[in-house]
Amino acid sequence: MNKTTIKDYYLKFFWLFLIGAVSNIVVDITQTTVPEFLGEMVSVVSSRTGITYNDIASIISKILIAAGILFVGRMLLRFAIFSASGRIEADIRHRMFLKAERLSQRYYHENKIGTIMSWFSSDVETIEEFTGWGSIMIIDALFLSVVSVYKMVRLDIVLTFITLIPMAALILWGNEVEKIWSDKWEERQKQFDRLYDFTQETFAGIRVIKAFVKEAQELKAFSKVAKDNADKNLEFAHSAIKFDVYIEIIIGAAISLVMGAGSYFVYRCSISDPCILLGHVIDLSPSKLITFIGYADTMIWPMIAMGQILQMHSRFKTSADRIYKFLDEEEEIHNIENPVVLEDCKGKITFKDFSFRYPDGDDHSLSNVTFEIQPGEMVGVVGKIGSGKTTLVNSLLRLYNIERDKILIDDVDLMDLDIKNLREQIAYVPQDNFLFSDNIRNNISFAKTNAEMHEIREAAIFADVDENIKDFAKGYDTMTGERGVTLSGGQKQRIAIARAYIKNAPIMIMDDSVSAVDMKTEETILNNINEKRKGKTTIIIASRVSTVAHMDKILVLKDGRVEAFDTPKKLLKTSPTYKKMVYLQKLESEINE
Repeated sequence: MNKTTIKDYYLKFFWLFLIGAVSNIVVDITQTTVPEFLGEMVSVVSSRTGITYNDIASIISKILIAAGILFVGRMLLRFAIFSASGRIEADIRHRMFLKAERLSQRYYHENKIGTIMSWFSSDVETIEEFTGWGSIMIIDALFLSVVSVYKMVRLDIVLTFITLIPMAALILWGNEVEKIWSDKWEERQKQFDRLYDFTQETFAGIRVIKAFVKEAQELKAFSKVAKDNADKNLEFAHSAIKFDVYIEIIIGAAISLVMGAGSYFVYRCSISDPCILLGHVIDLSPSKLITFIGYADTMIWPMIAMGQILQMHSRFKTSADRIYKFLDEEEEIHNIENPVVLEDCKGKITFKDFSFRYPDGDDHSLSNVTFEIQPGEMVGVVGKIGSGKTTLVNSLLRLYNIERDKILIDDVDLMDLDIKNLREQIAYVPQDNFLFSDNIRNNISFAKTNAEMHEIREAAIFADVDENIKDFAKGYDTMTGERGVTLSGGQKQRIAIARAYIKNAPIMIMDDSVSAVDMKTEETILNNINEKRKGKTTIIIASRVSTVAHMDKILVLKDGRVEAFDTPKKLLKTSPTYKKMVYLQKLESEINE
């Protein structure tokens, strides 16, 4: 991927920026005619030949026409530039979202969700501010300065030079101040990331906080993080305000200097003794001085704008660098050239001496795993917590890159398969049973957005959750809340199963997906799997032996290695782990009885 820069967006929306620039040129030229009208007014008023109504009406009409042009021009300027900045913001967010979808799980292990969310909100908004208001200020200040200086030079070059001395000093000083602001803004954004991280983590764990009555403790911790964030904001604001104050002082000094020097030059001209500086005769009348002061007054805005532009640019530079880094992050998970597309997946799965270690892990989660699942088989996976069960099934989804020729689907190397096509062949029920903040109908039909209502109900019946849904006041239109917070654990699990079933994929993976339901419901779901998914490969990770007792085969994992892979009956003789699990569950059942 080519390096991302803001220049690409200026070129992409060049026509909008061009409209804004042309409008601004017209506005600035018109704005600099107002001092000329004022000078003309002074000249008419001080004229000894007398003032007529037509003279005054002519000048006022010119001013009104100029005001109309300024109004229309500034409206067009803002419409064009803000349209461009809004589209830039939307385009960047769109690209960031697509990028976030393509990045591997490793990236999310190394970067917190709160930090990434701050990039999507605060940093993107900073870029929008600079490309919007910043662009307007740059264009306006630049053209207005050029036009004003040109007209000031035509009136008197010496007085113009006196006026520009403070501005030159301000530009040199501002260049150094911007570097300081950039560092301060980066510190501020990092603290903002920490605030986002803390807030996101707190809301995600709000049930735990309430259960342990730790609200006061969390509030105290949040207050500290919020105060640190406020301190960094105030630190940046203080430096920005100081610079604004200095600008106001310089502007006041410049205007005072112009008025003082200009008045003196007018006085010398009035007594027929004009000043001569560097061989230049200063011939300045009252009307010319008023006109010159009007031009100098138009220079006030560019000087103020420069301070704001420097602040915006320092913030923009820091935020843009953070977003560029995100957009230019290497995408580890991608297709090879000319990937294989499975047209008619049978569901055969082969592991050959497969080992896996997480990017940030020290030890292997899986080591030398070898087994083969035939098309249409129902296979259970059991083992102690941390034995690598979830890692095993996640590797089939190509969430991480793996060694070549270690996992095969229908005898095709997993690394050679088209990623999208591969994931289309697998219906996955994750361990956390994640549901979207939407209604139940849309959650079930997530994998098949055009599903008919009878298909959605069929999936719910398959997962034995249809009766529960009908008991809700709004039925399938019931909102699940964030992450399915309004539903019980068992209801979430069954809706997640229904969502996977409706996909009708050749391979279905259920990661401990019936642990929160009662034995009767579990039996119903397993019977439905056996009946409805006959001929399709199904892998079920289970914590209860009863869940996989009637599978075709069971894979027993111990410490990341395959202890046994065989039928349930044979495992009682060949697998100590499985035998112990059966014994413990039988003992538990007897105790409960």
